Amino acid sequence: MIVTSAVRHAAAGSAALLFVLPVPAAVASPAPTARSVASVSSVSFGSPASALGEPTPPARGHVDPARLDRRGVQVQPLAGAPRLPSASALSWVVADASTGEVLAARDAHRKLPPASTLKTLFALTALPHHDPSEQHTVADSELTGIGAGSSLVGIKEGYTYKVSDLWNGVFLSSGNDAVHVLAAMNGGWDAMARKMQEKARSLGANDTHVVSPDGYDAPGQVSSAYDLAVFGRAGLQDPVFTRYCSTRYADFPAGSWSYGIANTNRLLTGENGVERYPGLIGIKNGYTSNAGNTLVSAAKRDGRTLVVSVMNPQEGGGYAVYEEARSLLDWGFEAAEHVRPVGSLLPERATAEADARAVAAARDGRDGAAAAPRAEAAGAEPAEEVRPGGAPAKDAPAKGTSAEGASEKSGKPEKGEKGAPARSAPASGSPEKDAAAPGASGPDGPARDATAEGAPGTASLGKDVSPAAAPSGASAGLPLGLIGAACAAALGLWGWRRRAGAGTGDSVQE
Repeated sequence: MIVTSAVRHAAAGSAALLFVLPVPAAVASPAPTARSVASVSSVSFGSPASALGEPTPPARGHVDPARLDRRGVQVQPLAGAPRLPSASALSWVVADASTGEVLAARDAHRKLPPASTLKTLFALTALPHHDPSEQHTVADSELTGIGAGSSLVGIKEGYTYKVSDLWNGVFLSSGNDAVHVLAAMNGGWDAMARKMQEKARSLGANDTHVVSPDGYDAPGQVSSAYDLAVFGRAGLQDPVFTRYCSTRYADFPAGSWSYGIANTNRLLTGENGVERYPGLIGIKNGYTSNAGNTLVSAAKRDGRTLVVSVMNPQEGGGYAVYEEARSLLDWGFEAAEHVRPVGSLLPERATAEADARAVAAARDGRDGAAAAPRAEAAGAEPAEEVRPGGAPAKDAPAKGTSAEGASEKSGKPEKGEKGAPARSAPASGSPEKDAAAPGASGPDGPARDATAEGAPGTASLGKDVSPAAAPSGASAGLPLGLIGAACAAALGLWGWRRRAGAGTGDSVQE
């Protein structure tokens, strides 16, 4: 009897507590909005830039262009970087041909005579203007003014040559006679010098001053290892330029017969005791008594292409330029992932624009994972999200527009944790129709009543309602109300029985 009484009292206390406590109204879980999706996709784990959604490309590290203006060797090694080889050249540059990032350099902007490496700029300027199959008959005036001791391919006046033959003479034999003929075909010697100067400036090569388009020594004619690397990298973007500069051997016409010519770049041909460099693309070598030996070379290995320029080695003889270029290429391929760039071959304006785009992309990945503002900027109309009590909110996606659709307008699809597109509304129906509380009205008229007392309760929502999206308002409070009423009835019954028991003499012990 004591146990029964205690149980009755506990039940009565619980019932009373349930009866007096307010019944919380369960609110339908609103469909995820564009902003809520954005907040999920921008959750960070470990670092501020990591996100659950589609990763944004990393921003390029800031490259200080003034660093290449400093004297001496410039390199920023990281852990695991190999030691730079010793090179006696007055100036040199090692750069990534794809990105333009300078991996290391020595006196990159030092102005020195370029010799025949200036023919790379000549080719960049003149190549686009004549088809390789075009034929040209050489006039005597086109061969005047060639400097004494110039390298020649053997062009004769009155002979007819294809333009491709003339370019083979430029790249393989470094023929100043071929340069003179091609310059005459492009407006003349002085006009070509002006055009080359303009081309250099357009590429951001500001150290170069052109006097003689063939690279022959002339007062005031200078370039730099930086500029030569710029010319080499630009040439690699042109498949015609690349084909000529990587050709080792060719036949050169001489009227009714022809003779063979070989590329004078020993790293490419492996002649005169210089071992061929694996993957070498070529480009251009040069020599004059004033400039010494100069070289621009490029090579490809494991999907990476490097360009190296070397000007006037001070030790090792006439072929030292090839061996120093070899050692710098080897270092570059090994060090590419273990150094910070010390400069860029891109023009300063292009570099600044690339940095700005990369920073903007990274910022969009962090702040701009907020897809709703981008959707509104794209013209999407914010729809009403109904909060408890029927007050509309402005964070829901626009009518008929999912968060996925909003981010497509911004050009960046947002993805969920496992790569599935995030959706803020069912595939069918309008979000405001399916999420509205009783009596709420949308732009298309009164919204459907989504209560259990409405027609026919949750069945009217059909498959568009997920289990998490419970009906809102009175329908959610109904089961708890019934429980409270039942407990109140049980409490009343318990009190009546107690009073009745006291009248009949039954003992009650607490």
